[in-house]
Amino acid sequence: MRIIPQKRPATGRAMVVTNHHAASAAAATMLAEGGNAVDAAVAGLLALSVCEPMMVGLFGGGTFHLRDGQGEHTILDGLSCAPLAAVPTMYTPAAPDDPLNIEAVGRTNTLGALSVAVPANLLAWCAALEREGRFSLDDVIQPAIRLAKRGFLVSPYLHDCIADCAADIAADAALAALLMPGGKPLPVGARLANPALAETLATIAREGPAALHGGAIGQSAIAELSARGGIMTMADLTTHGVIERQVIRGSYRGYEVVLPPPPSAAGVHVTQMLNMLEAFDVKALGFATPATLHLVAEALKMAFADRAAATADPAFVKVPVTRLTSKAYAAERRAEFDPAAARRWGAGVAVGEDHTTHLTVADSDGRIVAATHTINSLFGARILLRETGLIPNNYMALFNPRAGLANSVAPGKRVTTSMSPMIILKDGAPWAALGLPGGLRIFASTFQAALNLIDHGMSAQQAVEAPRIWTQGGALELEPAITKEAEAALRAMGHNTQRVAAVAGGMSCIRFHPDGMMEGAACWRADGTPIGIAGGMARPGVRFNPEARS
Repeated sequence: MRIIPQKRPATGRAMVVTNHHAASAAAATMLAEGGNAVDAAVAGLLALSVCEPMMVGLFGGGTFHLRDGQGEHTILDGLSCAPLAAVPTMYTPAAPDDPLNIEAVGRTNTLGALSVAVPANLLAWCAALEREGRFSLDDVIQPAIRLAKRGFLVSPYLHDCIADCAADIAADAALAALLMPGGKPLPVGARLANPALAETLATIAREGPAALHGGAIGQSAIAELSARGGIMTMADLTTHGVIERQVIRGSYRGYEVVLPPPPSAAGVHVTQMLNMLEAFDVKALGFATPATLHLVAEALKMAFADRAAATADPAFVKVPVTRLTSKAYAAERRAEFDPAAARRWGAGVAVGEDHTTHLTVADSDGRIVAATHTINSLFGARILLRETGLIPNNYMALFNPRAGLANSVAPGKRVTTSMSPMIILKDGAPWAALGLPGGLRIFASTFQAALNLIDHGMSAQQAVEAPRIWTQGGALELEPAITKEAEAALRAMGHNTQRVAAVAGGMSCIRFHPDGMMEGAACWRADGTPIGIAGGMARPGVRFNPEARS
């Protein structure tokens, strides 16, 4: 299959790729003004909190993957956790006999104040800035304040997201007034401003993250959530924090793949799937052929079975990381693969052994940031905290409402996520960095992007725009570009295929080339925009004397 991209890449010696052009501009401005990749990333994330209100915000959580100028990798875990008053039986499963369904009766774990987990996005961004940034919080937050106060133009993508959630948005008067004035979704080209959020951001610029995590902004948020039936307290906001974690390093055909560890599922399970596929000639099988799609689908089912059994917050569950990421375990699981037929996959390990945003930034000094942050579902809990202009997360939806499982609710327990901000190295040097939003479909998509880049030799633009598939054991989702012939072959193998408009969200990728140039790419699934800094300083020793005679 020939991949014909709908967008074009950017090139430069420093690069920014975010899922909104205004956020990309905010991040690129930091680089142009002398900041580094961390300054740019934090400015971009803060701007995304304004212009992607359906995806990310200060009242969310995420994973910040940093490679510093010395080549050291660190994960800043800013994932949300369950409030201290949470208990394993606080929700009733809506489908107790369907292990893949983790919705609760009345949608109480996905909608409203009881679905809100303790945020840590702002803490993670400030920790990154303090660790490696050149600019102050006040410096990097100014573009976000301007966007919230002045507003930005509603894109077709944002309009469609509002329309998709219209019934829930309409149920909250404050959120409806912001996004559906007059009872209809904001039209494309309308200007969306959030003055209350602008004031919140200005307060944070003056007071720092403590304004939310203990100060007046946090007090206001807790009061509004409590009035709506929430269980979060100020103690939750003041005790939750960022954890620095060591990355997981996997290998695939001579490349090193670096990803976050649990509670993120990505590092463990992307490594696991790559190990499984390494013994197959994926390049010879071809891109999007039935044989390759079948192999990828079976690897996904295997990984999701293990994820459900054993991947969770390592403070609560002993995740068998060493076994899951070993080549030996991959060989064991590979022996169960049938190249001609789909099968059910059970977990090979046990405990004891969509709606997000992402940016990728790199500077000319070697720093790279791949950061995925979210309020979980589109528009999070689908309520607006009127005084602060904040849309809180609904991260509690990621816990299993059944008690006694690896991913059951527990007080203070961090959510398990599929976030996979990935950096790929070749001979110890950066080769690619990428990531995307998309809930459960995230690590499946980064896995396929790695195959696109390494096995199929795609450019960054082709790799992010190539059609994807996804399954966790139920239906096999296929994007529109997968051919009808391939779908028929997959059905003949026993796969229950289902056509979807998109698998996961907009991917951003940076490819690093030996001459120091970078290629930045964003895909058709979101408003992603790459901006490259291609110029630089004057050559040393150059002087121009305007008074010199010709």
